[in-house]
Amino acid sequence: MRSLFFFFFFIRCSLWSLHEDLTEPLGTLSLSEWGSENFGAGAGNQLVEVGVGELLSDIGSPPLVIARGGSSGIFPDSSEYAYELAAQISLKNLIVWCDVQLTKDGEGICISNIKLENATDIDKIFENRSKTYSVNGVQTSAYFAVDYTLTELRSNVLLIQGDFARNPNFDDNFEILTVNEMITITPASGPWLNIQYDAFYAQHNLSMKNFVLSVSRTVNVSYISSPEAGFLRSIKAHINPRITKVVFRFLEKDEVDPSTNRTYGSLLKNLASIKTFASGILVPKGYIWPVDPTGLYLLPHTSLVSDAHKVGLEVFASDILNDIPISYNYSYDPVAEYLNFIDNGNFSVDGVLSDFPLTPSEAIDCFAHIGLNSPKKVNILVISKYGASGDYPPCTDLAYEKAISDGVDVLDCPVQMSKDGIPFCLSSIDLIESTDVALSSFSKLGKIIPEIKSGNGIFTFDLAWDDIKSLAPSMLNPYSTSSLYRNPKSNKKGQFLTLLDFLNLTKAQTSLLGVVIIIENAAYLARKQNLSVTEAVIDTLSKAGYDKPGAPKVMIQSTNSSVLLKFKEKTKYELVYKIDEIIRDAVDSAISDIKRFAHSVVVKKASVYPDRKQFVTGSTKIVPKFKSSNLTVYVETFSNEFVSQAWDFMSDATVEINTFVKDAGIDGVITDFPKTANRYRRNRCLNLGDRKPPYMKPVQLPGLLSKIDNFSLPPALAPVPPLTEAEVTEPPLPPLSKIAPSSPIAGTEPGAQPPRNAQAKVTVVFLLSTLTTVLVGSLLL
Repeated sequence: MRSLFFFFFFIRCSLWSLHEDLTEPLGTLSLSEWGSENFGAGAGNQLVEVGVGELLSDIGSPPLVIARGGSSGIFPDSSEYAYELAAQISLKNLIVWCDVQLTKDGEGICISNIKLENATDIDKIFENRSKTYSVNGVQTSAYFAVDYTLTELRSNVLLIQGDFARNPNFDDNFEILTVNEMITITPASGPWLNIQYDAFYAQHNLSMKNFVLSVSRTVNVSYISSPEAGFLRSIKAHINPRITKVVFRFLEKDEVDPSTNRTYGSLLKNLASIKTFASGILVPKGYIWPVDPTGLYLLPHTSLVSDAHKVGLEVFASDILNDIPISYNYSYDPVAEYLNFIDNGNFSVDGVLSDFPLTPSEAIDCFAHIGLNSPKKVNILVISKYGASGDYPPCTDLAYEKAISDGVDVLDCPVQMSKDGIPFCLSSIDLIESTDVALSSFSKLGKIIPEIKSGNGIFTFDLAWDDIKSLAPSMLNPYSTSSLYRNPKSNKKGQFLTLLDFLNLTKAQTSLLGVVIIIENAAYLARKQNLSVTEAVIDTLSKAGYDKPGAPKVMIQSTNSSVLLKFKEKTKYELVYKIDEIIRDAVDSAISDIKRFAHSVVVKKASVYPDRKQFVTGSTKIVPKFKSSNLTVYVETFSNEFVSQAWDFMSDATVEINTFVKDAGIDGVITDFPKTANRYRRNRCLNLGDRKPPYMKPVQLPGLLSKIDNFSLPPALAPVPPLTEAEVTEPPLPPLSKIAPSSPIAGTEPGAQPPRNAQAKVTVVFLLSTLTTVLVGSLLL
């Protein structure tokens, strides 16, 4: 897991439409064809609905993708590999961005920051040689390009990843590139030169204007941008507007343009004046879709795009990144965020500036105008993980309803047992993990049961169902250590369901193919609690009519072969064996044993694509091996949060799913964000054979790991032994304990106060941890 620390940052959409039976990605169509249709259903992955507005009159070409420093989310900004990767995986008409700095001898170089130490290792090469200059009126101490010749920089200084949250393993591998060298690497569509600090360079007798014009005489520069209106005014008369477009770059609203001494917020109020010296504007995404800074939820969109289009200005959006916390409305899906800028029913920007150009390329070319009911292009099963638990508390009615509306095929219910023998759906036998029980009157029921889990728990079988359903559900936050929290507005919302209620809900949904019932801890419950979860499930399925002809599909899943053998004796449901460990292989006898009691298996992602420190090392043969034995293979857990994916998948959940489906050949995905997987299998870029665009091809593995120098490689992992028959074979489930159920523990009967003993010290330790989590979560509300 990538250990990151973040704070801040930031619907449904539809606009231009293409026929649902379109057989080619948009990148193969002419620009005029792309915008020639009208209305369509959008595919934004969101929690807030946005109404469909009128089609704008100026819709035409598809939006551009501008790669900021290449694929700078992966490789160091403006490095050779970053530019090459961007060209390989993006739209054919990709525009590549270069932040231009000038050296002491007037050479233009591509470096993202005027402070060279923020993008290179210069502070290690030329120690104690930083200088202090006035930069736009602010005294700034740093290493500046104006103090070094190109030869000095090229002989010693190497690029580094300037964002501390990104992968540092490619640092110190790449020389600084000149603007002309960058142009030779990038696509023929022409570069985008961003010019900043013109006045600063003038103080050092260097002319940005002269440099840009000299480049323009030999190369068709597509775009020139600057946050300094004075620079753009000075250069506009000297360029050919049919070849080069001039774009005014807005910084944050309270920052000041040094050439006009006005804030960007005030300049925004007179777009007509900007039109006199620019053909477009580049704005941070919050100018268009503002976000509540305290809650991180979207506010209504502004009229900026429409207003700018009315005066003839193109609009480009920046700061849309895959690897930062984004508005909860997007469910951590970067494709959904891009779609909200290009396919929202009211407007579309003319281009997006991205550190991950693959993602906007696929959003524009494959997903725009595609609805969740469009025809499927690949036949994979989408199975929920506690419902849509990325958006709502797990196993609640809200999570299940959201998963159904998001197009899930199979809805899951992990069955737990209450003290009074009621089977119900909950993500864990430990109530602490998904309810507020630790803050309730039942907090003193905590105890340690090593057979179930290490550490303290408050277990379902110690509370009656009436007490359990009175608890408030809690959001799961599996990546809270990276400051990534899930939809806090929905914390404590929703109701828990008995298994019978769950089955009645699912049976009424014609869009569902079936349900998966998950059973764990059956042996312990029978032996220690006199509860038979297997019999409770069989009886409830029968009561709900799921054992009748024509009933929805039923899958029974367990990590215990003894549970599945019991169901094999008594039912005809599909039996799913979950392999909870990470495996690289399975011996033939183990597979033969699995086939005795199961029709399919569930494996972890790392069993298919092992990784070293978040770099995929290659693929195993486990999927084809199981499939060759006629076992269906499902894989878990696919999440949207970028820290859940290996670096190779470009911090993009869609890239990860596509690789598992198209390369590994899995049969289904188990996901807490079913909308992402459902939308993926309907995108227009699938099943195109040789015409498949690069952004919808599986990641080549091992990919990024092969690009790392040996001295920078993460340590090799110890080999993982194969799954053996001994690990699969288990004794039969024990009979019930044959002792009369004890009278309810004092404090567990409905409405009673809990006892004053029962693991008090352990519970206090737990409560301190829980209260900390609750306080942190409350700060996000």
